[in-house]
Amino acid sequence: MNVQQAPPESICVIRLSAIGDTCHALAVVRAIQDTWPETRLTWIIGKTEATLLSDIPDVEFIIFDKAKGLDAYREVHAKLRTRSFDVTLCMHASIRANLLCRLIRSSVRLGYDYARARDFQWLFTNQRIPAVPRQHVQDAMLAFARAIGVPQRPLRWDIPLSAVHRDFANQYVAPNRPIFVISPCSSDRQRNFRNWSAESYAAAANHARKKYNCRVIMTGGNSPSEIEYGATISKLCGPSVVNLIGQTNLKQLLAILERAALLLCPDSGPAHMATTVGTPIVGLYATSNPDRSGPYLSRNLSVNLYADAAQRFLGKTVAELNWGERVRDPRAMGLIRLAQVTANIDRVLRPAIDRLQASAETREAFR
Repeated sequence: MNVQQAPPESICVIRLSAIGDTCHALAVVRAIQDTWPETRLTWIIGKTEATLLSDIPDVEFIIFDKAKGLDAYREVHAKLRTRSFDVTLCMHASIRANLLCRLIRSSVRLGYDYARARDFQWLFTNQRIPAVPRQHVQDAMLAFARAIGVPQRPLRWDIPLSAVHRDFANQYVAPNRPIFVISPCSSDRQRNFRNWSAESYAAAANHARKKYNCRVIMTGGNSPSEIEYGATISKLCGPSVVNLIGQTNLKQLLAILERAALLLCPDSGPAHMATTVGTPIVGLYATSNPDRSGPYLSRNLSVNLYADAAQRFLGKTVAELNWGERVRDPRAMGLIRLAQVTANIDRVLRPAIDRLQASAETREAFR
């Protein structure tokens, strides 16, 4: 049963981080906008994520800067203390986000079902989405839209990009050469273990470059591990690979992904950014389950060794694991073989090359 029967006048969205999850949340916001264009939308979002999304039209963004500690809560409270909302969508279950829920005056505070309401979120909300076992993160967030009466619609993200951002990407575009982007690293957190080896990435890059004449571009953040990855891959591939690791902001990265024929990456934010611009993704998964967190529109291209890793390192089948449980073993990503990755690269780039050649032949015919 929908918790909201009529179009609400105002909705507050709480999704602070991370990049991938805020992209999932954006699909919900766009569905609300498309269904109820007169509804006022406010989104409480993290500082980093705001650099990608905060210029979306007709959404008020309030930045929660976790680095400020208690002052971050005081700032949000100061902006909202005289306001109330018909609905608050608590799409972030963490102690930090849960506390924010109670700072907001709202008739409906909609959260996750009991099984997914982490950090006791159910204590901070008064309505819950239906419990659906083993659901993709995107589908779980879309359940918030369904719960308030938003019907199923075609997915839309439409993150704004300026001419400046697109000009930045265009300088790396070469005529009749597909752009193959490698974002080799996931977030640099303790016991994350999501990264394939730099040597394997280099071999995949050389495959795409030699077989399809790709322009290979590496992207990523400025952490020491990412810089090291970029240096190693560059050394193995030579100067033909463009190394932009640590040299782009999120808007510039999105503009590059928009022009790409393919992205190769582990479970990470860029996979979901690429989804928003319709770029295919070959995702590399062994320590996390792509059925839960893989790139939503490219799960058929994922190289999925999660079941193998679970059996080898945890002694369990996927069915025996908690949904979302990670295989925290540094050897797990080594189960992914180069031939599995290049096979999926071929699935995307062979048709892309055919389209480029056909386009070039058409242009030549009309000269």
